[in-house]
Formats: sequence, C-alpha cells, structure tokens
Amino acid sequence: MLLLDKPSGISSNTALQEAKRLLGAAKAGHGGTLDPLASGLLPLLFGEATKFARFGLDSDKTYLASVRLGVRTTTGDAEGEVLERGPVDVDEARLIAALGGFRGTIRQVPPMYSALKRGGRPLYELARAGRTVDRDAREVTIHELVLTGLERDLVRLLVRCSKGTYVRQLAEDLGAALGTVAHLDGLRRTAAGHYTLQQAVGLDRFRALDEAGREACMLPAESLLAALPAAGLGPEESMRFIRGQAVGAGAVPPGACRVLGAEGTLIGVGEADADGKLRPVRLLSQRRDAGATG
Repeated sequence: MLLLDKPSGISSNTALQEAKRLLGAAKAGHGGTLDPLASGLLPLLFGEATKFARFGLDSDKTYLASVRLGVRTTTGDAEGEVLERGPVDVDEARLIAALGGFRGTIRQVPPMYSALKRGGRPLYELARAGRTVDRDAREVTIHELVLTGLERDLVRLLVRCSKGTYVRQLAEDLGAALGTVAHLDGLRRTAAGHYTLQQAVGLDRFRALDEAGREACMLPAESLLAALPAAGLGPEESMRFIRGQAVGAGAVPPGACRVLGAEGTLIGVGEADADGKLRPVRLLSQRRDAGATG
C-alpha cells in the first residue's frame, strides 16, 4: 500500500494510474475517492493489498474544509458554475450554533455530482446531462465538526466523519441552516482510519524517486489489518483454513480477525462466530510476489 498526498486538480484514478505505472504493478485500486478539487491522503492498494481494503479503510475520515457562503454552484463546489447568490450576515456565535445541528448522526441526501449509480450510470453523468433524479437520504455520522476560521464569507472547518459522508453536501446544508447558500471551496483529507497525512508522500516526490526509493515508501498489506484481533493457527489448521475449511477460533472474539500461520505470517482474514468456529473470508495468495507487483 502507498499513502499518497494527492494534489488538487487531478482525479483519484489519474493518481492511481500514475503510481501503478511507476511501480510496474499489475493490479491496483484506491481506498476512498477524492474529487479533483480535493487534495490530501489517498491510500493506493497494489497486488494482494486490494483484497483487504474494506477491513482497513471502511472507517472514519478527517478533512480540512473551506466553505464559501453566499454562492451556490452547479456542482456544490468551486469547480461548478454559479447558480445563485445570497446574502451573508453571519457572525461566529451564529455559525457555532448552526454547526451544532450537524454533529452526531444526521440524514444527508447525496449530491447529484457523486459517484453513486442509478441504472448503472454514475449520478454525475446524469447531472452533466442536465438530469436530476430523486435520491434517498442516508444516515452518516459527524463525529467532530470544529470551526477553525471565519474570514467574512469563508468558513474553515475540521470535519471527522463516517465513511459515505459528502462534505460538499454538508457545505450546502450549512449554508441553508444559516439562511443563505453555500458551496465547498476547498477540501484536504488529513486522515483515513489510523493513517494520517504525515505518513504520505507527494506525487511529484514519488515520481522523482528511484525504484528502491519508491519501494521504501510502500506499506505491507498487513498494516490494513492492524486494528483486527489476531488468530494464530498451527500447521495443520493453517492448511485446512487455506483450503477454505472452518477451524477452531480459540480465544478470538466473534467477528473479523487477521489469521496468522504457524510462522506468524499473515495468511488471510477470517470470521469467528459465536460457536467458536473460524471461517475464511479473504485469503492471501500462497505465491507471495515480491514488491508492489504482487
């Protein structure tokens, strides 16, 4: 896995394909899309690590967001065309009070400019064609929402939220709560799960490194599973588990766990049930390829 500091102005897929080319990787994916406008932490997965994305990256995200009050755009962010302008008469006390209404579990209607699909087509494709369709509100959780700056019509926020939260929609909804319109002016992801931006490498720097330097930036697939409890298996149990058979879970609590073989090496992820059985969920290939091309 590579933790990339994605620059603004390019898509997540463009960043992924560039890193994939530089590493000579055969299989790759990213953990959590960042819009072209956004910058910051983008986990990129290669080879065997792609099997474990949901165990390490389906988690909370943290952002630094800038919200521009008084302007509504077609896309809900600074890349769209201006649709509407509204008055801005907001002081810090009123803003802090409004932010309180968005903390905790809230219902959020996904924006049209999103990758959610309707009839097999991403919503953003329909939006670009001038179409709007009904979207069901979804529950998301805003764990932390802190005002970090207010400069006339520009609001700066720290947002820590659950997976699936649309910060651009949060910006528009905040504008409505303040009696005006708004859009997302800038966004930078600073954390995803237990990974932080301080661990990431910029794309320009990654390009400039030699092969050894790029390999040194990589994290093992096992790091995605660091938060899961470990189940250690002996040689016979390991072989049965690798063949897709259930084995005894031992003292591992019910739920997902990382499964280690007789030598303490990762062989996959299992699911322990209340009856004390451990069943395979995702297995590493038994041919462990070198480097990022696995």
